[in-house]
Amino acid sequence: MDKHIEVVAAVIRKDGMIFATQRGYGDFKDWWEFPGGKVEPGESLEEALKREIREELSAEIRIEKLLRTVEWDYPAFHLTLHCFLCSLATEGMSLNEHEAARWLDGTSIYSVKWLPADMDVLPLIALQ
Repeated sequence: MDKHIEVVAAVIRKDGMIFATQRGYGDFKDWWEFPGGKVEPGESLEEALKREIREELSAEIRIEKLLRTVEWDYPAFHLTLHCFLCSLATEGMSLNEHEAARWLDGTSIYSVKWLPADMDVLPLIALQ
């Protein structure tokens, strides 16, 4: 597989819940994911994540720690996904790119159809 994509994702936690977004485009339209996106040349992972969250959600985040880096082979490309545990630094969010979003708790986290690479991170998220 020649094509490799490196992305960052924010696992945004608030009041014992995590924020999930639903894709509105592409091969995986309607699947759920953690918000984020591609790392641009010259950006650090943290810079890329803050930029992506500004673009996708019009929000500012605090990055707490790297949860996991997932390597995943999709049919058309290899994905390197860096997932960071985050909290909101601003109150409001707008869905600029996704068709839906939900706050999920420990009982509802598996109720949505997660992208395969994102599923790999779910066991690491402690939801009380």
